[in-house]
Amino acid sequence: MAVTRAWWPSQHYSGGGNSRRVIAFHTTEGSTTAESLRNWLTNPSSKVSYHFAVDMSHGDNWAANFVRDGDRAWAQANYNGAAISIAFCTPGGAASGWSRSTWLSKGAMLTAAGRLAGELSRQFNIPRTQLSSSSAQGSGRGFCEHKNFGAGGGNHTDCGNGFPMDRIIEIAGGASGPAPSPPQTGGGAAPKMSVDYFGRSRNSTVPDVRTWQQKMRDRGWSISVDQQFGPASEDVCKKFQREKGLSVDGLVGPQTWNTTWNAPVT
Repeated sequence: MAVTRAWWPSQHYSGGGNSRRVIAFHTTEGSTTAESLRNWLTNPSSKVSYHFAVDMSHGDNWAANFVRDGDRAWAQANYNGAAISIAFCTPGGAASGWSRSTWLSKGAMLTAAGRLAGELSRQFNIPRTQLSSSSAQGSGRGFCEHKNFGAGGGNHTDCGNGFPMDRIIEIAGGASGPAPSPPQTGGGAAPKMSVDYFGRSRNSTVPDVRTWQQKMRDRGWSISVDQQFGPASEDVCKKFQREKGLSVDGLVGPQTWNTTWNAPVT
């Protein structure tokens, strides 16, 4: 069955001129659903786009389609005319913080991206092989990550050292994706808090801070586990609250604390 491609056009693209020699994979580093990514890619000020995106919300046979594959998406600077881009909707820090095992737990996204890449590789005769950086920046044909474009691609680091390109290639070639499983949760009942809440302005170094930071790292967020609730922890907290539909105040009270353990990992 062909991957369902939901047409959600972005105005940020250049018409024609895509050689389509590479399928390039990206991480969004903030937009964790295709809907939130659509809001950004259709914002007049964003000046960025991808051809396709996959997330954990729409299953393993679905992709959002923002730019037609013959046009140039604005995703990798000097290499916009060389690649069809597929973005994974991830939280901030995925490229630097996700291990291979974390990536492999994102079965719906990996499977959808692999199936889509397989369809595109057959459609445009792109070999299902992993390119080195020199090949991606030269005239090579195959699969690569955003980081493989180097300075000409904006010096990005996605999808990161843990990215399982071998599994993408296997799925693109027809292998089954990771076995479907229920949405991951944070891991059961939350432990009891020792304070009423904590944040930058209050209780910023209590032991609960370290416990929460570790749980957020386990969920896939890039966060230091140092028992110091500073600007970086506050930023992660606000992004998490926004993702889960909570009040966005940057404070970890009972609702945010319990959601950290009980909400599905997306």
